[in-house]
Amino acid sequence: MGTGAEQEAMRDLTRARDDMKNQERKARQQLNAFVLRHGQHWTQGKSRWTKMHFNWLESIRFEQPFLQIVLQEYIDAVKAATRRVDGLTDQLLRALPAWSFAPVVDALVALRGIDTLAATVLLAELGDISRFDSPKQLMAYLGLVPSEHSSGGRRRQGSITLTGNSHARRMLVESAWSYRFPARQTMHLKRKAAKASDAARAIAWQAQKRLCDRYRRLSESGKNIKLVCVAIARELVGFIWDIVRQEMMRLEPKRQAAAG
Repeated sequence: MGTGAEQEAMRDLTRARDDMKNQERKARQQLNAFVLRHGQHWTQGKSRWTKMHFNWLESIRFEQPFLQIVLQEYIDAVKAATRRVDGLTDQLLRALPAWSFAPVVDALVALRGIDTLAATVLLAELGDISRFDSPKQLMAYLGLVPSEHSSGGRRRQGSITLTGNSHARRMLVESAWSYRFPARQTMHLKRKAAKASDAARAIAWQAQKRLCDRYRRLSESGKNIKLVCVAIARELVGFIWDIVRQEMMRLEPKRQAAAG
């Protein structure tokens, strides 16, 4: 399903957006560092990078004219980086409907923590995930399995291997963070799963019940939150594999009819 050229084009698009996102993040950090060095603190709420926040930034005044120029250059750099991110996001969403994996993206969006962008990145990076014989193979491919060390007849597990596709692995660990809340069928989750099949929605609900409970138990046991998110991401892979496998089976007759 899907050509190699099509797959590569979507992968390049998602990676370009990720690069621009990193530039935006760096520009924001530089602007924050500059205003903090000069004793300026944002105290009008938690939300930054809103219209109100930018109005506050542009209201800061310095005695030295050159510092005013530096501030404006930093602000302009953030806004320019954001425009590039928004532009590539728009291009990605425009390209998505024509992509052969678009129905699979709709199915994966049923999962908590997986939005359209995350699902697109996963499929652009990994292709047809159902080619893996089991979730464990996919976990190993993503570098989410613990490393092993043997000595003197003893086997010891260490940190995850970090092999495989780093873009997909990072997206999964970020998605795992959403399972810190109790399992619920919220209106937001129902709306974003509207295009998913019944089977995908059922798997997504099973994932919620399993992963929210596991996140709670691991965090309450005193585990480091980063390690908890990695553990949740590893199990999330299994539910992703199941949804993609079922969706590919459902779409196969349509694909064969189109080819014939």
